[in-house]
Amino acid sequence: MFEKFIFCLCLWCWAGVFGTDTDVMKSVSVMEGDSVSLLTDVTKVRRDDLILWMFGHKDIPIAQINRNDNTNTIFNDRADGRFRDRLKLDQTGSLIITNTTITDSGVYKVTSTRTKSSLNTFNLTVYAHLPVHVISIYCPKNPSSSLSGSSSVSRCAFLCSVLNVGHVTLSWYKGNSLLSSISVSDLSTSLPLHLECLDDSYSCVVSNPISNQTQYLDLSQLTCSDCGCCGSTEAVIRLALSALVGVAAVSVLVYEFKSRSQQKREQTSPSDND
Repeated sequence: MFEKFIFCLCLWCWAGVFGTDTDVMKSVSVMEGDSVSLLTDVTKVRRDDLILWMFGHKDIPIAQINRNDNTNTIFNDRADGRFRDRLKLDQTGSLIITNTTITDSGVYKVTSTRTKSSLNTFNLTVYAHLPVHVISIYCPKNPSSSLSGSSSVSRCAFLCSVLNVGHVTLSWYKGNSLLSSISVSDLSTSLPLHLECLDDSYSCVVSNPISNQTQYLDLSQLTCSDCGCCGSTEAVIRLALSALVGVAAVSVLVYEFKSRSQQKREQTSPSDND
């Protein structure tokens, strides 16, 4: 009997009957401008309970629900006023943040005076909308040519660029295969793709953990006439025309040579009357 009592006592302590605080932090992600609900996991607020929401590592009070006098209070002037007119509390004390902004990112904690413990802790991350990224073309100098003593030779390269980025990843793909990638934060950056021959299966992707945007390489609009890129439409057309002209010239020379040879044979051959 005594062993059973000790076992039950341990279970009560583990379940938090005596107000044991749980430090498990839940991660929540949302896109800027969307609404998010941070739940207390309480089915019903009791009459003698006061639930308090706090923001940041300094535990700044931002909202509370008091069942003693049946009032909900939103502290609009707290946390530099960043949450003004954007916070709501439902009947269970859960916090609703509307029209989220990047500055809403941070730690949120909700406590209860009845349990004398933290009900939940959240780490909220608000992501900005993905920037528009652009694929352009440029002709970098080939550094290896200078080492050999020859003049610098340009070759075709494509550049994927983004401006005003925040916590995004910029990547080049060929089909579903990742070619190169770079993670950036609060900077403007570009990611080059150096290839000799290209096709329309290449794409540049800008992404964050909850969203992505893709731009496909359009060779009909991107040409590199000065770089010798064999993948561009203009270069292919020029190469094909050059080949046709060359074949035509060779054909004319061969025909002219055969005609002159035939004439010489006819002039030097004996007549039928001799």
